[in-house]
Amino acid sequence: MIPVPSGVRVWLAAGHTDMRRGMNGLALQVQQALERDPHAGDLYVFRGRRGDLVKVLWHDGLGMSLYAKRLERGHFIWPTPADGTVAISASQLAYMLEGIDWRHPQRTWRPEMAG
Repeated sequence: MIPVPSGVRVWLAAGHTDMRRGMNGLALQVQQALERDPHAGDLYVFRGRRGDLVKVLWHDGLGMSLYAKRLERGHFIWPTPADGTVAISASQLAYMLEGIDWRHPQRTWRPEMAG
C-alpha cells in the first residue's frame, strides 16, 4: 500500500490513459490536460482502457514515484470522461486499490450470531 500522508488530495483522471506512458509522460498529462502541478504533493491516478490497471503518480517533496496495480479479476470502478477530474479521499483510494466500489463501499459479510 502507498504510504499516503494525511491531508494529501487524490485526483482521478476520468476516462482512460495510455498505460505505456511512464513517469514523465503522466506528469506532462497532469500539467497539460488536468492543468495541475504534478510536483505539488497530490496523488494522480490513471486507468487504462481495459480497466484492470491503474497507475498512481506522486511527488513526495524529494522525488517523483510511480506505482502500478493490476487486478487479476474484475476492473477498477472509474468515473466517466464527462465527470472530468474527480477528487477522492485517501480511504476511497484504499477501497479502489482493493477492487471495492469506492463510491458505495458495502460490507460483504456480517456474522449473524455470536458464538
